[in-house]
Amino acid sequence: MIYLDYQATTPLAPEARDAMLRWLDGPGGTGFGNPHSAHRMGRQAKAAIELARDQVAALFPPNGRVIFTSGATEALNLAIRGSGRGGTVSYSAIEHSAVGDTAQDAGASHMLNVAKNGQCNTRQDLPADTRLVCVMQVNNEIGTIQPTVEWHRKAKENNALFLCDAVQAYGKIELTGADMIAISAHKFHGPKGIGALWLRNGLDLHEVQTGGGQEFGLRSGTLSPALIAGMGAAAAEAKDRMEQDRDHVEKLWHRARDLFGDWTLNGSDEARWHGNLNIRRKGLDVGRLMSEVRDVMFSAGSACASGSGRPSHVLKAIGLSDKQAKSSIRLGFGRYTTLEDIEQAAGKINAAAEAQGL
Repeated sequence: MIYLDYQATTPLAPEARDAMLRWLDGPGGTGFGNPHSAHRMGRQAKAAIELARDQVAALFPPNGRVIFTSGATEALNLAIRGSGRGGTVSYSAIEHSAVGDTAQDAGASHMLNVAKNGQCNTRQDLPADTRLVCVMQVNNEIGTIQPTVEWHRKAKENNALFLCDAVQAYGKIELTGADMIAISAHKFHGPKGIGALWLRNGLDLHEVQTGGGQEFGLRSGTLSPALIAGMGAAAAEAKDRMEQDRDHVEKLWHRARDLFGDWTLNGSDEARWHGNLNIRRKGLDVGRLMSEVRDVMFSAGSACASGSGRPSHVLKAIGLSDKQAKSSIRLGFGRYTTLEDIEQAAGKINAAAEAQGL
């Protein structure tokens, strides 16, 4: 099988797997201790967590702290619900549903428009009572890189906080300034079920999940040393390999663009993470295509919305019709993808599309 769905999840890095194994010990081992216990095994587990916290923090801006969560969805909920009550939450039209749905549920919300290239520019006004602005750094469906530096500045000018979903950016490009940043480990070759919220120093949140208050009194629940150690190792590896990974992705991108030259690109070509190729072909039956190319793992939109039958809200936001959105596919590639993978996948996908008479 050929895996081209890196925006949905990434393969677990061997370094992350190795880091996790010690903390999965069974009877007779010493790695299964509760990190919140005062005894020796607990202290050892806590030390592993604090090492990983430092590794994860190394890719964030300075002057902040890392709060571990179960993933980016929880981190975004903590940021949106915990940053205040009342006022309006403004968010871009192409945010993940973890932002959009939470903003709507938390109170008054306001949607910011995006251009045809997928970028959300700062020329639009914010409601006077905006308390929080949410703009992701890299979009998960079309890979568009957003002007988050400008949005952070505009939020401050309007006395609002700025939250950035950096799930698709962390470990790939430098993270820009924000008040809060959410990430998820399995998007940069770490394990599933663990993420983090970076919180600027001096900023306090309300607790939204009551219990033991293990994470700075903000996030209750026993932490998993294994998942966190894996996340830390994945972060350290991403930091060491960032330039190498980026160069590799550029080569894959240019080859893929050549091989899919007859397809139309969705979103910006330049203001984009080039590990994301979202393309469309007029009249394409994507369901049939996926059925006929079962040995290539790719997406008909984001994995979170697959099977809903609804056209992508991101593709609709950049001006595509329902038909155009439903004739689009997303190919995602990265560190462990080879040129041969791209070439074989393109051959199979193009052949299946041409068999539809396109």
